[in-house]
Amino acid sequence: MPDTPAAASTAGFRDIDVTFRNRAGRFAWGLVHALLYRPSPRVAHGWRCLLLRLFGASIGRGVHPYPRSIVWAPWNLVMADGSSIDDHVVVYNVAPIVFGRNAGVSQYTYLCSASRDFDRPGRPVIGAPIHIDDDAWVAVRCYIGPGVRIGARAVVGAASVVTHNVAANAVVAGSPPRLLRMRD
Repeated sequence: MPDTPAAASTAGFRDIDVTFRNRAGRFAWGLVHALLYRPSPRVAHGWRCLLLRLFGASIGRGVHPYPRSIVWAPWNLVMADGSSIDDHVVVYNVAPIVFGRNAGVSQYTYLCSASRDFDRPGRPVIGAPIHIDDDAWVAVRCYIGPGVRIGARAVVGAASVVTHNVAANAVVAGSPPRLLRMRD
């Protein structure tokens, strides 16, 4: 069940200053992603973990980033032991995105840690971290917005749009998600 608004205001968000170093890093990562990450064999999780680590990601043991996943900024990625990012998942991690142990995100999901402050002149980019806690699962084609925490053992049903936190052990689905049940 959603328990606190994540996107209702800009509380908890911070301004994102995209420096030259950040842009250069994203350019270099884009080349490595295109030439070495994406064309790697599906079973080469260790290789992709190495590439992510070389660009500053914190990667645990037994992590499964699939080759058709897209990570915007590896230095803002934390993946604990056993976590996974399936094919066609977009990890738009302008602010950090953190995966707990055995957390999983299914195909075509969009994890978006940034937005725009449309009430300020110039609509500056703002961001807030996303946390997908231990043993949580985000099903196919979901959108997870900035500042959202998916609690431990929570399940987010297919095609859900999540802009508020999801409590631990909750099974939610829809847009906006509604509580279907609590896990034992």
